[in-house]
Amino acid sequence: MKNSRRNFLKMSGMAGMGLAGMSVMGSKGKDDGNRFLKSHRQEFNMRGYAAPALDVVRIGVVGLGNRGSGTVRRLASVEGVEIRALCDVRPEMVDRSVQAISSFHSPDTYSDGPDDWKRMMERDDLDVIAIVTPWDIHAEQAVFAMEHGKHVYIELPAAQTMEECWQLVETSEKTRKHCMQVSRSAHRNDTAYILKMVRSGVFGDLIHAEGHYIHDLLMSHILNKEMFYSMWRLRENTGRQGNLYPAHGFVPIIQMMDINCGDKLEYMVSVSSRDFMMKDRIKELAESDSFFEEFAGKEMRGNINTSIIKTHKGRTIMLQHDVTTPRPGARFNLISGTEGVFAAGPDRLAKSHDGWVSQEELDALIKEYTPKLTQRFNEVRREGQRDPEARGYAQVDPLDWRFVDCMRNGLPLEMDVYDAATSTAIIPLTEWSVANRSNPVLIPDFTSGGWKTNKRGMDVDIKEGGTTRIL
Repeated sequence: MKNSRRNFLKMSGMAGMGLAGMSVMGSKGKDDGNRFLKSHRQEFNMRGYAAPALDVVRIGVVGLGNRGSGTVRRLASVEGVEIRALCDVRPEMVDRSVQAISSFHSPDTYSDGPDDWKRMMERDDLDVIAIVTPWDIHAEQAVFAMEHGKHVYIELPAAQTMEECWQLVETSEKTRKHCMQVSRSAHRNDTAYILKMVRSGVFGDLIHAEGHYIHDLLMSHILNKEMFYSMWRLRENTGRQGNLYPAHGFVPIIQMMDINCGDKLEYMVSVSSRDFMMKDRIKELAESDSFFEEFAGKEMRGNINTSIIKTHKGRTIMLQHDVTTPRPGARFNLISGTEGVFAAGPDRLAKSHDGWVSQEELDALIKEYTPKLTQRFNEVRREGQRDPEARGYAQVDPLDWRFVDCMRNGLPLEMDVYDAATSTAIIPLTEWSVANRSNPVLIPDFTSGGWKTNKRGMDVDIKEGGTTRIL
């Protein structure tokens, strides 16, 4: 398996930089914080692009682990979908997913080696490839799929390096194939009604937002020998410093602040704590389990990363990443404007410094601003007798439903390749800033100026479509 850290160093030109690179930053006025900027001429604007409508959405899925097997069951439960092909390096995982949907779907299978996904993507009877593999091959597979005439439904993060971000943008524009990152947090009930409030002016002019990925995964995921193929999640946390998983908390903010369609990101700074837990815990495990000896003594990602972004309009955004300390979970966390503020966990809203409004007033606002997107999804879920309290990767969610609905109705998708690249670029940007004593780094404009005139995505009012059922 490729080492994504090594790829990052190679592609961003950081290899061998170390302290010497830091000294260059302060010498002769040179500012390497612009190293990621790129002159790109937009070949075709994918914002607002509607591909031809599909009566049947024929899907192939690559990566059938914990999340991928759930992806198969979710998409197979939406009207108009045919799961035509399934791929994983482990034949037993392919067989398990085939059995899970065998009542209604008969997919072909691909498990003949680590590159068999290419053979699946080369077939001409697939419309969409759902990519649910380890992070370091997401972009490679997405580019290959688009080059072979497929739309892409890609798990986050869509890429790991800045070069890969640009490859996604350039390939999507060239092929006119969608590349949609599966950022479900933007469609959740809470973030959907907050987005409706934002667009209705409840908070006035926006000033600041906060989004996090705070979730204690140390023993349940990262150090769980049964969770990830070849321990790839642990490997991603080895020898890296930065925000490795920003999209869950960031994508809702991208929508609320009209990033890429009215505003754009300008620059950011990032700082990471040292690791106070992972290295010590791995050492303890290795003493009684030889499985962990490979990782013992290696430097691990710092427990928490905090990054601050400034936008073109002067707004600020704070992002945090922490998957190892015993903190309550947090994703989208706060939006603040000239007329009020909303904070999550627990949900609160204030319109002055006097304090939070009553629960009754908040409930009334939520009812008033619950968008048609949420209402319609709840309707089709009830009609399909889907348990709204069910949890897990197999539960159909609003993004799955709306993605298929847009493909079937020939509508622009809720999020595009520019959103995917923008949220993913945070990863290499934070790694560079942390490695350079939290120096500021300029953020590329993946829309190539299109942000000035681009229309909003994320149609929370469902002006078109909404006709697809959940089976």
